[in-house]
Amino acid sequence: MSGACRFLSLCKASEVAEGKAIKVEKEGLILAVFKIDGEYFVTDDTCTHGPGSLSEGEIEGDVVECDFHNGSFNIRTGDVVAAPCMIPLKTYKARLQDDSIEIET
Repeated sequence: MSGACRFLSLCKASEVAEGKAIKVEKEGLILAVFKIDGEYFVTDDTCTHGPGSLSEGEIEGDVVECDFHNGSFNIRTGDVVAAPCMIPLKTYKARLQDDSIEIET
């Protein structure tokens, strides 16, 4: 069994503006790709509380507020910041490879 990591290319780095997010759908995953303080972070796009899209949420610092029920998550860790959300958000290890944002799968 090989323990080799596989990386999935999501988008070009230039597609994600500082302090913003974009929605990316790849290989059955629906993800939000964020750029915060020059770093890239990837989480599931769907809020753990309801049908809200986090890539369309309000971003302040490293916190994203869901546009559906206004619950919030830490973009870096996926931790819940504000109710009504109670379940942490899944995060993915992201890296910049050339001009591509990739996640480890």
